[in-house]
Amino acid sequence: MLARKSIIPEEYVLARIAAENVRRQPRYTARPRQARFIAKNGSCNAAHKNIREQGRFLQDVFTTLVDLKWRYTLFIFTMSFLCSWLLFAMMWWLLAFAHGDLDPRRPGTALEPCVTKVRSFSSAFLFSIEVQVTIGFGGRMITEECASAIAGLIVQNISGLIINAVMLGCIFMKTAQAHRRAETLIFSRHAVICLRNGRLCFMFRVGDLRKSMIISASVRMQVVRRSTTAEGELLPLHQIDIPVDNPLGSGSIFLVAPLTISHVVDRRSPLYQISASDLQSQNLEVIVILEGVVETTGITTQARTSYISEEILWGYRFVPVVTEEDGTYSVDYSKFGNRVKVATPRCSARELDEKPSILIQTLQRSELSHQNSLRKRSSMRRNNSMRRSTSSLVIPKVQFFTPTDSGPEASEN
Repeated sequence: MLARKSIIPEEYVLARIAAENVRRQPRYTARPRQARFIAKNGSCNAAHKNIREQGRFLQDVFTTLVDLKWRYTLFIFTMSFLCSWLLFAMMWWLLAFAHGDLDPRRPGTALEPCVTKVRSFSSAFLFSIEVQVTIGFGGRMITEECASAIAGLIVQNISGLIINAVMLGCIFMKTAQAHRRAETLIFSRHAVICLRNGRLCFMFRVGDLRKSMIISASVRMQVVRRSTTAEGELLPLHQIDIPVDNPLGSGSIFLVAPLTISHVVDRRSPLYQISASDLQSQNLEVIVILEGVVETTGITTQARTSYISEEILWGYRFVPVVTEEDGTYSVDYSKFGNRVKVATPRCSARELDEKPSILIQTLQRSELSHQNSLRKRSSMRRNNSMRRSTSSLVIPKVQFFTPTDSGPEASEN
């Protein structure tokens, strides 16, 4: 008996079986992204909630205005002047109303008004603007008739000076904040761990894009990690200071060109027991803080960044970015974050101290790879020189042309 032919095409059945096999394969969930305390641009990733004493912000009004966003600051700036003009316009209108200057039946030569040509609220508002911003068009002025008008003029002048000082100072401080200068202080996207002078070092690169220098610049490093004390207390953000390897005794750096800042991983370092395989599983964050005084303004500035475990590369080293060209040191910022892979032991610094033979083997492999690279370069140069010499010895081809039959002798024949 013949088998009954299926209605579903065979190609669809095979594709369905393949899809089911793929679907049956075990799925691996990706590791959740680590939350960072300091963002790459230097902002703090911390949200303040349930603050009950909101009145403390009003006790320091100037700092509150500076910390506000630009749209709120400009709104407060505009409304402060408008409200003051309207308030004193109401004062001038009431003085004119109390003195009888707004009465249309009053003869023009009977009594001298307190303020000339103030006959409505609109004219009082224009006079308030002229007094506070000292425009003085000359159409409206105070007379000697009312002592209260003279006192009001003094009060408005003093109030206008206070408002100008506060609001203009707030605008100036917002435009000259310290973090504005920090926008041109750059850090490398990744940090590296490699050997330097026989020791494992944690390194990153920092540079300044402006020609104006940062005076007395200093670099501090901290490790933020989750830890538990011996009593069982959980510390979600345990901050540990780590020393920076600076050959200068003063602790400051001369940031005229990009520098590679290093931290020697020794017994005092919190990275002492971390190996290359343990690095990705560690929930740690290295915070870098650069502080200094701006040369042009004299304001102290601070630039911050951080490196989580995913941004720390083991066995790499930064390439040089400073070269000498025509007696001038040239900085190529296109290579600022470039790295090159180098021979580095995969063990921790503790194991490296306990077993010095690992370091010797690593140095031997590094020397061997360096010699191999030199041999390859020399062989490539030799081959290139041989190709050039053979190309210069090539005999040019000579072409022979036979006379055609269209000449004068052919015509005679």
